[in-house]
Amino acid sequence: MAEKHGFTRAFGGWFKESLECLAVLDLQKSNYGNYFELNIKIYVQGAFGNSYKKTKELVKKDIGNIFTRQPNEYSYLLNLDQKTEDIKRITGIDLFFRDYLTPRLDKLLTKVGIIELESKKHLYLLPAVKEQIYLLLGK
Repeated sequence: MAEKHGFTRAFGGWFKESLECLAVLDLQKSNYGNYFELNIKIYVQGAFGNSYKKTKELVKKDIGNIFTRQPNEYSYLLNLDQKTEDIKRITGIDLFFRDYLTPRLDKLLTKVGIIELESKKHLYLLPAVKEQIYLLLGK
């Protein structure tokens, strides 16, 4: 499904990039139940002097400059204990990408979009990350 929505699969995760940022999706199996969390990580090119490329470490070890997960209303899609018909789960995941993740990533793949999401309280930025983005924007 991620590939259908413009992601490239590599190192056990999915990547989408722009000139300004690199997005990484990683499914993480819970230790507490038969469900997964979708780790959504954004790496801002140039932040803290770093240049990011697709690597296994970005998928499995690092948390990115920005880290979030799927909203609670989509968690049932990744919960294998919940009895959900395959077609309903597949359709739901497709809608998650179409209605939530893709429009959000369109903004998260730009520094200006990240600041916009943060100013509207749709995203929390660590102060040091926010400072780096403003420095990169020349502000």
